[in-house]
Amino acid sequence: MSKAFVKEDADNQDDDLVPEAVALPAGTKNYLTASGYKALRAELKHLLNVERPDVVQVVSWAASNGDRSENGDYIYGKKRLREIDRRIRFLTKRLEIAEVVDPALQPNRDRVFFGATVVYSDQEGEEFTVTIVGVDEADPLNGKISWISPVARALLKAQEGDVVTLRTPGGLQELDVLEIHYPDEPTDLSADDVK
Repeated sequence: MSKAFVKEDADNQDDDLVPEAVALPAGTKNYLTASGYKALRAELKHLLNVERPDVVQVVSWAASNGDRSENGDYIYGKKRLREIDRRIRFLTKRLEIAEVVDPALQPNRDRVFFGATVVYSDQEGEEFTVTIVGVDEADPLNGKISWISPVARALLKAQEGDVVTLRTPGGLQELDVLEIHYPDEPTDLSADDVK
């Protein structure tokens, strides 16, 4: 088939197949801390109220300039609009199934559960501090690990002084649980945050 008969955006359709984030395990809820929920909600509002209208305006302006085949503003704008719409769909779905968990309300503070900040050491004695958070708010470089990550799974339900086993591609590692912390103050979610 000649390229003349191929839809112009055909090579960009693969963009829609790119996974947005880590898939949730089957049958689980999308657990989030209140701050993680607020952050996702704020991103969704920004995309809907600021970024998308701005891009639509640019695309509309670029389309009015005539030939769209070599119009960089139009082509980039349409691609950016697809990215924004894809992210909006993703955030909407994730927020619909979100279950906000407030770690400050955890009654069993001597064990590691969702929202806990844990200080542990590895076999070489190097100490690490991690906070166990939701899949969508994980930021490993800043010490926020997903509750489905191997380290979090190894630490879950452990107490201070426990030695837990972490399975890695390089073999088994032992982690010493040194400290467990939870926030003292409950996080307040207003009605605006939940909508």
